[in-house]
This record gives sequence, structure tokens and C-alpha cells, in this order.
Amino acid sequence: EHVSDAVLSVMGKPSRAVYDAFCRKFERLNREYGLKQYVVPYLISSHPGSTMKEAVDRAEAVRDMGYMPEQVQDFYPTPGTVSTCMFYTGLDPYTLKPVFVEKTPEGKALQRALLQYYEPRNAEKVVKALQLTHREDLIPLLVPAVGRRAVQRTARRAESAEVTIHNDGTYTVHPNQKGRSTGKNARATAP
Repeated sequence: EHVSDAVLSVMGKPSRAVYDAFCRKFERLNREYGLKQYVVPYLISSHPGSTMKEAVDRAEAVRDMGYMPEQVQDFYPTPGTVSTCMFYTGLDPYTLKPVFVEKTPEGKALQRALLQYYEPRNAEKVVKALQLTHREDLIPLLVPAVGRRAVQRTARRAESAEVTIHNDGTYTVHPNQKGRSTGKNARATAP
């Protein structure tokens, strides 16, 4: 469901090393018995604990696996789950330590787009996520050439979101509101 051990821990899942060991054994047994079966990962975007950094790491891992998911699941809180408790409280209920929770539509869209990085329609969002995490080095590896050209054409017209990066490495995305004054004399409003 993720590749980050920190996020997997929040999910109550074993580490990525367990998944990797399973895949190696699965592939070995398939070769040994002449079978053509495949492991299809189930990936969730914006799960509590997943910052943009973890989402970028997952996109890189998905690319390295050669996996191009056609369908992805965005996290939605469901009653009675530990993940829902974290979503609403921002705390791990077992440790009471803070857990990052992406709640903004734009932040959720960026994390989701990273799972389908290969789609030209996601190029602008993937580029923005990579810029937010200072991983511009991945743009030529994750964004198809046709998507990069489209991003370049719209760069002058694009309005970027305001992003607050906190000391603990988490961030908050504040989408710009059309028609709102952002000039030198704009009045700041409390969050």
C-alpha cells in the first residue's frame, strides 16, 4: 500500500523489506513452476503519515518496479478504523504522537498524480510536487516529454499555490483564490 516504512508503520503494516522478500520468493516460485502470475500492488494516496516526500519516494519506487497503475485509491476516512482516527485527530492513537494528514484538495491531488506520474494529464501536478520536495532531478525520469512540454507552455499562466513548509518537514498547501488580491497592499487573513 506504500513503500515508506514510516507510512507502513502508521498503517499497521510490515516494512517494505517484507514485501520485497515476498516478491522475490513469488517470482522464484513462478519461474520454478513455469507460471505466469503477477503481484499487483494496491496503492493508497494521501494516507495519514504520507507527506509529499513519501509520495515522491513512492512514485520513484513504482517507476523502478515498472508498474504503471491504471487505478489508484485515494484515502477516504471510513468509520471505525485507526486510520480514520488519525485523519480526524492528526495523532497516532497508540503513541499520541502527531501524524501528518493531507487534507487539502490540491495536496491530495498532487499525491494522487504522483502514483500515475506517466500520464501526460498529470504532468503539471507531478512537476509541482517534485518542486515542492526539491526533487527537480526526477522531472525527466517521471514526467513524459509530452507532459514536460505542456507544463512549459502553461508555466507563465499557471498560478502556484502558497505552501508553508514547517520545521518538522511537513507542509500545508494553500491554493490561491482567483480574484483575491495578492499585491503589495493585500490584507493578510488569519488561517
